[in-house]
Amino acid sequence: MPRIDAPTIAQHRAQRRRALLDAARALLTEDPHRIPTLAAVATRAGLPRSSVYEYFPSQRDILLELVQEILPNWSRRVTAAIAAADSPGEKVLAYASANLRLVAEGEHALATALIQSVPGEQVSASTQHMHEQMSHPLAAALTDLGLPDPSVTAGLISSIVYTASRMIEAGSDATAIEARVRELLAPFLLGHAGAAAPRRPSTATDDA
Repeated sequence: MPRIDAPTIAQHRAQRRRALLDAARALLTEDPHRIPTLAAVATRAGLPRSSVYEYFPSQRDILLELVQEILPNWSRRVTAAIAAADSPGEKVLAYASANLRLVAEGEHALATALIQSVPGEQVSASTQHMHEQMSHPLAAALTDLGLPDPSVTAGLISSIVYTASRMIEAGSDATAIEARVRELLAPFLLGHAGAAAPRRPSTATDDA
């Protein structure tokens, strides 16, 4: 029998762990109102039920790990969309569009199900960190527009995005809703004096 070296064993364990997380995610995506048991996760992953406990001692453990994946991924996608936009006005529109596309993909329903299933300080801290990561570049873009009250405007924009998100989750066409939000916000954001300001060059301080 050929010898299995340590890296191969480690890769095998990593693949199994990934399969279990993907299985839990798939089950939650299909039915956000039903928290999957470890037995259901094992069956979906095609692994023996007993093997699940080698990686996740409890249902809460696997759900917490999903939280630590899904929330940071949400903020990364939104902040990347904001960073890719060329002007302050477009950055704000990118914030709205990126959030709505994630909702359309089912990420919001999934995140909500996870947050409600494993309440506690750890999840609350992760949720707050996610919102802070997204709110900072949004506030910076609104500040660059020269608005006297960027925090108030940020709250209003977030309210619009939230309402649009609820409409998408209720069954409205996501593409149409995203277009309506842009039509609503673009005249103000792109018509403002600071809307066409060029993107500020990156500096060592910005990258720190």
